[in-house]
Amino acid sequence: MRYLVVGGAGFIGAHLCERLLADGHEVIALDDLSAGSPANLSRAEEHPGFRFVRGDARDPGLVSAEVVRCDGVFHLAAVVGVRRVVEQTVDTLLTNGPAAATVLLAAASANKPVLLTSSSEVYGVSTKVPFREDDAPVFGAPSCSRWAYGAGKLLDEALALGLWRERGTPVVVARLFNTVGPRQSGAHGMVLPRFVAQARAGAPLTVYGDGSQTRCFCHVRDVVDALVGLLCSERARGGVFNVGDDVEVSIRALAERVVAQAGSASRIESVPFEQAFPSGFAETSRRVPCLDLIRDAIGWRPRRGLARAIDDLLADPPALQP
Repeated sequence: MRYLVVGGAGFIGAHLCERLLADGHEVIALDDLSAGSPANLSRAEEHPGFRFVRGDARDPGLVSAEVVRCDGVFHLAAVVGVRRVVEQTVDTLLTNGPAAATVLLAAASANKPVLLTSSSEVYGVSTKVPFREDDAPVFGAPSCSRWAYGAGKLLDEALALGLWRERGTPVVVARLFNTVGPRQSGAHGMVLPRFVAQARAGAPLTVYGDGSQTRCFCHVRDVVDALVGLLCSERARGGVFNVGDDVEVSIRALAERVVAQAGSASRIESVPFEQAFPSGFAETSRRVPCLDLIRDAIGWRPRRGLARAIDDLLADPPALQP
């Protein structure tokens, strides 16, 4: 098979490219390198079945030309990271939605299977835990710019599901929770690679707020297993699936685990949210996925765990960006 990975130079996209190539497929990675990096693709580029296309996912002509050459499409391209979303809300909205629409419509026109990556941010400020795919989203006021990302992803999902219902486009939506693992960069505010970089440097690990907020962290290779399984499953077509681990850990406990596993002498410091983020930021206390649907559809469950993700990131940090 030949697959198009839109956003293939990103953290998850690059791991997905490597997995598909290892499975014997050909891969085309499309990326404008605004968030991804050529360094992420250094291993994929060693494979004769890989091709990189530098370009904008919002370009209909470019995207359509690549889609028709492929047997399936993974769409991962997006502005990512809470800090970047808060600081660059306009760019987030003008990038993510049009890119998703361009890819989805190209796949619909060519009748190609397409997987859209969404986000746990679509649940907004909901306190109903664990999050289930049919839960109603609960967003804060639009003056809080954090919610722009989740609201935009929800619209992307609506377009994907509309194409499934109205045109029979073989789509599937994967709502990703916190994905972590080797070569992940903290450049856009991701907490685990930031902690790992601080621990490796012997610098204080900065925990925002009191650190009692909890998250569920899933190893990137588990996430890639889920993405491949969902796109290849006819049973998953037209569905929305949470993809993540369901084991909670507080951010304070995460910092402590990184220090211990790194053998670091770093101390842990608390930083108030108002000092760490510009106005327009709001924090959520818990993010826990219900995994019943994906387990029933493709038999998937996370296998590698947080401890392995920390060890793998310590052993394989991101390459220096060019």
